[in-house]
Amino acid sequence: MSDVHGVAPKAGPRIREVPAVTRAFAILRLLGREGDPMTLKTISEELGMVTSTCLHILRALVSEGLVKVDVGSKRYSLDVGMLTLARSVIESSPFPALAQPVLDRLSKEANVTAIGVEIASQDHMVVLALSRSHAPFRLHVDVGSRFPALISATGRLVAAYTSMDEADVERRFKALRWDQPPDIDAWRKDVASVRKKGYSIDRGNYIDGVTVVAVPVFNGQGRLSHSLVAAALSNQLVAAKAQALAKDLQNEAETLSALLAGRA
Repeated sequence: MSDVHGVAPKAGPRIREVPAVTRAFAILRLLGREGDPMTLKTISEELGMVTSTCLHILRALVSEGLVKVDVGSKRYSLDVGMLTLARSVIESSPFPALAQPVLDRLSKEANVTAIGVEIASQDHMVVLALSRSHAPFRLHVDVGSRFPALISATGRLVAAYTSMDEADVERRFKALRWDQPPDIDAWRKDVASVRKKGYSIDRGNYIDGVTVVAVPVFNGQGRLSHSLVAAALSNQLVAAKAQALAKDLQNEAETLSALLAGRA
């Protein structure tokens, strides 16, 4: 079976599931997503986990400093140990430091929310850098936020520049949550267009009334590793302005790609 480029993908190593690890990550993601402290009962019910199993895992996470528990309310939340891990990841990558000045300039000059994203895998992308605009518009995103790899404008880049099996692409696409879901055939045309233009624009599909522009950043091996993203209300980012912004992003992305290749 061929991938989106017409090349048969190589079989990857078989990964054996480790339930305890999977459940621990599920708890961490839930606590991070919800924000407010949660009780054991709520956590176990949200994740469909046996209460005693959930408690054992929570105790292990507490002992490692990744989760804390309020003795009085018996509610759990993320602890500062998560910051240490996150800082280590960010500091090990040159991308955030290189991208931040670019994002700050773009957010100020174009009045957009500018984002630096790492393509963590074919499953997820992660926000590594961020600069918010001063417009009365706030995108619900922070450094460390995770999104499905094929969503929005960056998702079209992932489909365009990575090798993914067509059946896998369709399966992942159907699982995505959009405000205004595009038809998969129209989405595939967008992906083909991305390869020609070198940038992607999502106009109101992912978030109704919001336009998202994304361009690829490549690593030293010529593979898609990151993206530069700009988002604003669609009535502020009309077609001509979005295309001009895309060109500006492309110029910055080319410079970042060269810098990342040099660091590698």
